Amino acid sequence: MRQYLLFVLIGLDQLANTLLAGSPDETLSARAYRTEQSGKWLGRVFRPLIDALARLLGDKDHCHQAYLSEFRKLQLPGSYRDGNTTAR
Repeated sequence: MRQYLLFVLIGLDQLANTLLAGSPDETLSARAYRTEQSGKWLGRVFRPLIDALARLLGDKDHCHQAYLSEFRKLQLPGSYRDGNTTAR
């Protein structure tokens, strides 16, 4: 059940990012970190805000970890990550 709720929250996060003209497969946190690294104002403003909120919930370095998760494709089902092209 906990994993299911996490997936729902990630989906809602990705929807919000898409509605804000972002990639449909990226979370707001990952986008904030990525855009901060490229010097864009969006990241410089939102990354510290998101990280501060996440820190209140005990999650340190949230945006960077979200970026790494996106970069490493950790949110994908295993068959996508391991390159298996046959449906399971």
